[in-house]
Amino acid sequence: MSESSIKIENVVASTKLAEEFDLNDIESKFEGAEYNKQKFPGLVYRVSDPKAAFLVFTSGKVVCTGAKNVNDVHTVIGNMAKKLNSIGIKTIENPQITVQNIVASADLHTILNLNAIAIGLGLENIEYEPEQFPGLVYRIDEPKVVVLIFSSGKLVVTGGKTPEDCERGVEVVRQQLDNMGLL
Repeated sequence: MSESSIKIENVVASTKLAEEFDLNDIESKFEGAEYNKQKFPGLVYRVSDPKAAFLVFTSGKVVCTGAKNVNDVHTVIGNMAKKLNSIGIKTIENPQITVQNIVASADLHTILNLNAIAIGLGLENIEYEPEQFPGLVYRIDEPKVVVLIFSSGKLVVTGGKTPEDCERGVEVVRQQLDNMGLL
């Protein structure tokens, strides 16, 4: 299985772009921005190139979601800061951007017996209730990620802070299944 066999589906990151924001002001000047304080305390703003969505809060904090890689996160947050500056809102220079979560997918290209995997991996790190959810939930300590394993051989990795965390999570699963003779 090659390094590039995982596909990043979503990167969620946060940063602080200003000391505070007037969300009504931003909503009036950003086309397509949505702000309804009764429904949600933040302003929602979507961008298309690269594709991402922002949750902007009065505290000056911003959450970026939907990006497909970490570079795109830095690009869209930089673009957002420029756009805010262009409407007269001073932003923090070189904001510290923290990746909160990366969701990635992978495919082992084989049908898996989840009952055998559940028994083989031991019950302390897994949840498997097929009546509730069709996948097996496997919590890995190192790297600290959660891998959803499906009988189709597809995996979803969540909780990674770097693409490497996700790749290592897939590798841990592949290795363990291989060791149990289940691949």
